[in-house]
Amino acid sequence: MSRPDLPLRRRSRPTSLARQLLVLQGLVVAVIVLTATAIAYVNAQRTAQHDAEVQATAIVAALANSPLVIDEVTGPRPTEVLQPYVEAVRRDTGTSFITVFAPDRTRYTHPDPSQIGRSFIGTIEPALAGRTFTETYTGTLGPSVRATGPIIDRDGDIVGLVSAGITLDEIGVDLARALPGILGTGLVTLAVGGTGSWLISRRLRRQTRGLGAPALARMLDYYQAVLHAVREGLLVVDGDRRVQLVNDEARRLLSLDADTSGRHVGELGLSEDLTETLWRQQQTVDEVHVSGGRVLVVNQVPARASGTSAGVVVTLRDHTELQALTGELDSVRAFAESLRAQAHEAGNRLHTTVSLIELGREQDAVEFATAELASAQRLTDRVVDAVEEPVLAALLLGKSATAHERGVRLEIDPGTAVAATGIPSGELVTIVGNLLDNAIDAALAGEPPREVQFAAWVDHDRLEIRVEDSGPGLTEQQVPRVFERGWTTKEGGDMPAGGPGRGLGLALVAQAVRRNGGSVTVRPGPGAQFAVSLPVRTPAESTA
Repeated sequence: MSRPDLPLRRRSRPTSLARQLLVLQGLVVAVIVLTATAIAYVNAQRTAQHDAEVQATAIVAALANSPLVIDEVTGPRPTEVLQPYVEAVRRDTGTSFITVFAPDRTRYTHPDPSQIGRSFIGTIEPALAGRTFTETYTGTLGPSVRATGPIIDRDGDIVGLVSAGITLDEIGVDLARALPGILGTGLVTLAVGGTGSWLISRRLRRQTRGLGAPALARMLDYYQAVLHAVREGLLVVDGDRRVQLVNDEARRLLSLDADTSGRHVGELGLSEDLTETLWRQQQTVDEVHVSGGRVLVVNQVPARASGTSAGVVVTLRDHTELQALTGELDSVRAFAESLRAQAHEAGNRLHTTVSLIELGREQDAVEFATAELASAQRLTDRVVDAVEEPVLAALLLGKSATAHERGVRLEIDPGTAVAATGIPSGELVTIVGNLLDNAIDAALAGEPPREVQFAAWVDHDRLEIRVEDSGPGLTEQQVPRVFERGWTTKEGGDMPAGGPGRGLGLALVAQAVRRNGGSVTVRPGPGAQFAVSLPVRTPAESTA
């Protein structure tokens, strides 16, 4: 039965983080602006009322102290003089009303002449007590902010009262005049805040590549999973040469502390050449570095953001064990090559021996056949008797045959005696094999006779190794650099940093010696001599 075709639901595109932030910022800015506008309006309203109170109080004080007002209040016809005078003051000051009245509330003046002679509406008790006060009260003209105070004659008696006020409607008109400015300021602030939010959102959109929060969270989860899943060391260094990211494998390979974020590459305790590589921040492909007792293959790729350098991404692979296995394989290959050469030589000698027998010279045949055999057997017996480490013995026999084929005599000192040392055989192969290879190459660069001397013995729980050649040797200036990666005295001088081939053997020797708690020294002059001293391990230490 065929599967029915179902319409595919189109997956909606998630809102980007930048757009979400723009909306959120817009809402926040709008709320802030509206709140600020409302507060500004309320403050303007309070200010207007306060100003009205201050103005009314000043008018009351001026009229209460006016000699004209004091004299007329006690006169026979106060309204005739005070009404036009007070109205002129009211118009000049822009107040809503000014009323002069007797202590019994009888009005002498009022903006509405029909109210003259009637009782004043409002609180007068504080004024009768001799104090000027303000209040909001509803009188004949409606609600108003007013001030009321006493009129005191020269004898100190209260002969009348005066009240001045501004209606709330008038205050509202003044406030309405200020409202466009308040609203305009709010709109300008809203526009500036909205524009700033849009610019920030646009910048954030570029930086987040238009991704939304769920997508960024997923990327972070994937990033964490990949970071801890990769078997290679991963190191991210920013443009200021400070570590921004390091995974568990990189910490192990470089022997770094748990807290390395933000530290400068020069503070990590790495080898000088590896530190220099990280400092250059140039593309690097399969550079070999010796650092912290390990052989590392380093790859480095510059990272770029918007066309500018943002640092480098560095990957590290551990080739320490591979290098040791390669050394052991070289020793086995050399031994096999030695056996092949000896087999070839034995075939030639066998043909010669048979020919001598056919010629009837049996005695000469026996002497010829046993002479070379005895020499080879003596070398093998001496090496096997002196060296109990089978891998080291095989290495010496192989290197002896290799040196012989290349025209160099490898002489093993008769005093050589190496019992079980507990030192890993791979380490011994790395140390002895590279020293002998270097010595054979150096001897070939010198004048005949070309010789290499090897000696090894145990003294006070330390394995002492001496390798000396008849080559041109080293100068005092060359000795400090002899164990640097990429440095060589062979034709071509210094090798490129991290380049394969020459310039790595002695660096591996120094690294293996340090890893086993030993020391290595070089004697300059014609015929270089390398001396290695390693602590002998007990069986318990070697199996630990």
